[in-house]
Amino acid sequence: MKTIITCAVTGGGAITERSKYVPITPIQIAESAIDAARAGAAIVHIHVRDPHTGAPSMDIECYRQVVERVRASEVDVLINLTTGVGARYAPDDNDPAIAGPGTNFVSPERRVQHVLDLKPEICSLDVGSTNFAKYVVINTPGHLSRMAALIRGADVKPELEVFELGHIRYAKKMIEDGEIEGPPLFQMCLGIPWAADASPNTMLAMKNMLPANAQWSGFGISTALWPMVAQAFLLGGNVRVGLEDSLFVSRGVLAPSNAVLVERAVAIIHSLGGETATAQEARQMLSLVRS
Repeated sequence: MKTIITCAVTGGGAITERSKYVPITPIQIAESAIDAARAGAAIVHIHVRDPHTGAPSMDIECYRQVVERVRASEVDVLINLTTGVGARYAPDDNDPAIAGPGTNFVSPERRVQHVLDLKPEICSLDVGSTNFAKYVVINTPGHLSRMAALIRGADVKPELEVFELGHIRYAKKMIEDGEIEGPPLFQMCLGIPWAADASPNTMLAMKNMLPANAQWSGFGISTALWPMVAQAFLLGGNVRVGLEDSLFVSRGVLAPSNAVLVERAVAIIHSLGGETATAQEARQMLSLVRS
């Protein structure tokens, strides 16, 4: 079985001030995604940013520009659009029932509108709520059901992002209830404060909870990036790298591009005796090839 590499190109975190190499504008994000695909990524996971400030954005026109530019390129790569933005809630200090600074909490419909408009092959779906740094990411059962229905109606495959064991448990319920169709695709997101840690034992425990027919990928952020690439491969999973997850290619050395991170992931997989999947092979593996 070949290994699928996903590249998470820019993310939604406040990281642009920490590295000049993080792509910000739609053109920069698209070009970085294309370069990552040339380096060996079969999937590119896309967030967008305000092109003037670098702040995370939900602007549908920015998504459109990125997707159209990637699709117009000569590279073959699967596009995976995030739906994670719009779930952040930070309570007001005086009245926690009121949203305070940093909140971007919006409706399920708004969170998936760009997916409905642009119809990528894949989009993320965060299966559960999580303490995230100093705020909480909220994904209620009702919101998840609504988002899953809209994604299913658009004929897009959800990538079930799971940050702890309870998220896998709930994802399995959604699968049993018919809210997630076909062989499921899971993404294990490890090392994010304050969710599951990035360790071999954690990844193994999560892998052992997956449905038997699941495809899965895993990553660790920051210094756990490369150990979790190796761990995911050794456990039979796929891998994710990218500037969303780590700004560094090695200790103290900023990664000059997403392509460099993908190239190193390819080298690790090859050094362990594996082979990487092309975009078309990834479509076959993820049951995305339509008759």
